[in-house]
Amino acid sequence: MSSAAENGEAAPGKQNEEKTYKKTASSAIKGAIQLGIGYTVGNLTSKPERDVLMQDFYVVESVFLPSEGSNLTPAHHYPDFRFKTYAPLAFRYFRELFGIKPDDYLYSICSEPLIELSNPGASGSLFFVTSDDEFIIKTVQHKEAEFLQKLLPGYYMNLNQNPRTLLPKFYGLYCMQSGGINIRIVVMNNVLPRSMRMHLTYDLKGSTYKRRASRKEREKSNPTFKDLDFLQDMHEGLYFDTETYNALMKTLQRDCRVLESFKIMDYSLLLGIHFLDHSIKEKEEENSQNMPDAKRPGMQKVLYSTAMESIQGPGKPGDGIITENPDTMGGIPAKSHRGEKLLLFMGIIDILQSYRLMKKLEHSWKALVYDGDTVSVHRPSFYADRFLKFMNSRVFKKIQALKASPSKKRCNSIAALKATSQEIVSSISQEWKDEKRDLLTEGQSFSSLDEEALGSRHRPDLVPSTPSLFEAASLATTISSSSLYVNEHYPHDRPTLYSNSKGLPSSSTFTLEEGTIYLTTEPNTLEVQDDNASVLDVYL
Repeated sequence: MSSAAENGEAAPGKQNEEKTYKKTASSAIKGAIQLGIGYTVGNLTSKPERDVLMQDFYVVESVFLPSEGSNLTPAHHYPDFRFKTYAPLAFRYFRELFGIKPDDYLYSICSEPLIELSNPGASGSLFFVTSDDEFIIKTVQHKEAEFLQKLLPGYYMNLNQNPRTLLPKFYGLYCMQSGGINIRIVVMNNVLPRSMRMHLTYDLKGSTYKRRASRKEREKSNPTFKDLDFLQDMHEGLYFDTETYNALMKTLQRDCRVLESFKIMDYSLLLGIHFLDHSIKEKEEENSQNMPDAKRPGMQKVLYSTAMESIQGPGKPGDGIITENPDTMGGIPAKSHRGEKLLLFMGIIDILQSYRLMKKLEHSWKALVYDGDTVSVHRPSFYADRFLKFMNSRVFKKIQALKASPSKKRCNSIAALKATSQEIVSSISQEWKDEKRDLLTEGQSFSSLDEEALGSRHRPDLVPSTPSLFEAASLATTISSSSLYVNEHYPHDRPTLYSNSKGLPSSSTFTLEEGTIYLTTEPNTLEVQDDNASVLDVYL
């Protein structure tokens, strides 16, 4: 099976099972689309170019195409139908804005049969893709088509300000009437190119209520998963470099604010993930099978149509990057939490859902039964904030650059600091030893001190005095630098050196900060008999 078929194209074994939409065969719909667009776009070329006026957004042109043909229309083997074109001049401007020439537009849609996709939308809409992978044609409901007509003036203003956007790019709105049935279609940009296999596809809304792919959906060759599936499969998210991440989030924030201003909600981010490591193996298998690439679609030619073009701001060499490496098909490079190299293709879809009365009632009913903040239907402002928060915190993440901390740099010189500290401690301990000798020489005799100590034992009414010099002298020891040891797991911010001395009458602490050692002495709060437990601490 080709990669195109696995990306949504109908499987060869199922082509005989033709779908119907409003009791009309899909083959008749495809033929009518090509005939109608071929006539209207060709007729539009005879009209001079001019600025788009406000009334141009509400113009509807209609032409009747009988099966036997007429002076203006060709004959065909489909039932008679009428073809309507909405706002032809406005959509011509949109196509020119994205670099689509009339000849290229006609060639993409009318030169080859349209390819029907095997994954219809939840509403039962039909999807077709052009053979060159440029355009998606989707059937829409009457309310959606009507809403798009009202949206066109604001959509026109937004595209003028920012053509680089992840919002859907509409190139035409049409209606086919046959046998009393109206079939409305819209032509849009293709978000997921068929020539690049999507190993995983997600439809993300930022909500969790019933946001898991059904069992029927999982059985498809290329299923579309949902929010809870993404949190389970990609629980650590997708990682980008800083520049790409900032550009992506800025684009999403701008697009969500535009949708919020139009009171649009219930939209989704269609995300296709291509594993580069898997594609290498697939190419080797294709080469071994000698699969022909003559009809394989190439890179998309429409401006700002790829994911990478849609997020890059003006002045960045986005076009050069894509041109130099056509194998990426305009995908955004990223990495998974396992370190796998990825290409991401994305776009915001289903924006033709306004927060009308029925949606308000739907949210109110679901909020009574379930948590109102988890359901997909919500007021536009809350929906936009929740959507952005989900994308920013759970889906897309920034790779943090690793920098060496100053504490780690200081650890490299701990050996030198230890040697210096040992020398200082040895010299200070020698000074203390000399001072104790002077005190013993100038003070009272040892015998009188013994009598005083014995007398205090027979007089319980006397408060015990400070430790006798005799006891201090008998317990005094020389502090040896060899008794110092380093404890690198000390919970303080600074590494420490300890000295196991047993004769000092107080607890002394050395602290080293920025190459200077400070000495602090604290009175020992222990009882007299516990004086031998005092310690000398040196903090490096």
